[in-house]
Amino acid sequence: MSARQILTGALALTALATPITALADVVRGEALFRPCRACHMIGEGAVHRVGPDLNGLVGRRIGSAAGYEYSDDLTEAGAEGEIWTDETLDRFLAGPRAYFPGTNMVFRGITASEDRAALIAYLSAEGGAPDGAAQTGGTDIDPEIATILEIEGDIAYGAYLSSECTACHRAAGGTDIPSIAGLAPSVFIAGLLSYRNGTRQHLVMNALAQRLGDEEIAALAAYFASAE
Repeated sequence: MSARQILTGALALTALATPITALADVVRGEALFRPCRACHMIGEGAVHRVGPDLNGLVGRRIGSAAGYEYSDDLTEAGAEGEIWTDETLDRFLAGPRAYFPGTNMVFRGITASEDRAALIAYLSAEGGAPDGAAQTGGTDIDPEIATILEIEGDIAYGAYLSSECTACHRAAGGTDIPSIAGLAPSVFIAGLLSYRNGTRQHLVMNALAQRLGDEEIAALAAYFASAE
């Protein structure tokens, strides 16, 4: 979708928008979203990858996209009725781990409030309403991820393979390299596939992931899901 189409859609939503959305520059939001595409998809054909698809995000209950395994923090927030509004998204984007310490999100946040507002406006315009026709089947799991999820991972084999991962991903985590212990298998698999397929770029991770077959990824996912 072009920036002009996004802007037109956003203007059509203005009558229903909150002040943050109404004043935001949707075109600027599109540019700000580009780094997010490493983990998230939005718009027509979006599916879950490392992170959940973001269609219908604004106005949706937190942690509720079908087919995606969220961290406990987000699942509990949704169970308590919390909604992704402009305000909750603004707070989350300012510092994901300050808002939800257990989130799997690894980016530090967006400092400028006007940038957060622009990104929220883009998410609203491009992703549509949570119960509207704009949700184009985006709750489906990516077929590559689904294929590996069907494999019964060998935890002992995963433990044997894990040393290359734990050389950097310490159990306690860190500022730039998070812990992957206890990570949901779908999230772990999506992450490794994104490096194996080259949709995310990291010199070391690309080299490691490209050496792994589906059985090995399934084993690692099973091992780290069981780790504390």
